[in-house]
Amino acid sequence: MSWLELLLIPLGFAVGAYGTIVGAGGGFVLVPILLIIYTDEDPVTITSISLIVVFLNALSGSAAYARLRRIDYLAGGAFAVAALPGAIGGALFVHRVPRDVFDAIFGALLLAVAAYTIWSVGRPAIMRPPVRGRFVVNREMPADEGGVFRYSYNLLHGALFSVGIGFISSLFGIGGGVILVPAMINVLRFPVHIATATSQFALMFMSGEGSAVHLVNGDLAGENAVRALLISAGAIPGAQIGARIAQRFGGTAIARLLAVALVVVGARLLYGAFA
Repeated sequence: MSWLELLLIPLGFAVGAYGTIVGAGGGFVLVPILLIIYTDEDPVTITSISLIVVFLNALSGSAAYARLRRIDYLAGGAFAVAALPGAIGGALFVHRVPRDVFDAIFGALLLAVAAYTIWSVGRPAIMRPPVRGRFVVNREMPADEGGVFRYSYNLLHGALFSVGIGFISSLFGIGGGVILVPAMINVLRFPVHIATATSQFALMFMSGEGSAVHLVNGDLAGENAVRALLISAGAIPGAQIGARIAQRFGGTAIARLLAVALVVVGARLLYGAFA
């Protein structure tokens, strides 16, 4: 390991802060950066490093959001449990994916999520009928300045989403928040600030499950473990800062920040895969 890898600490800080602001854990930014830095490494190396960083970042961010009382524990817990089989499967399957295929699929995935996020943010506000039917949960959560978030969502639908998100989370090492947050906002109708906080809580478990598989398989050892610790040393305090900064942003601004990052890193990965 060279002394230049000490720069992984400020990288981790930036990733931790940004990932917590948008509720996506930072893995969707960290993975493409690691792919660019370590051009000769296999996907399993990149994803194992990223997942443990996402886990520690989500742990730190969840602690901060818990103090702010932004986490819907019922939803977060249900989504995390539903994601368990997929998270384990993705961590095992990544060994079978060639590097160029990994880059291309990951880049396309990020651009697709970015397009959907931009489309949904730009749509005019419309009145939607209230959520009804079985498994619908009605919630109230405290908002800023004594206000209240009132919302409803279908818990079963969220759990079904989480099965696939858990697989993608571990396969690409991103934690899954980059997909979970848009789904919670646009499909399940969570308020943005509740979605980002609850996503961090669910990611803590999703990424932890995938990380456990990599630890058992020996993917996260030696130099890889050192790299992960350096990034985490920055990501943990970065997540605390990010949670506080997030309170200063409106929901639309957070969604746009997420979309911009998705476009940049997705385009870069696709270019690298086909250049």
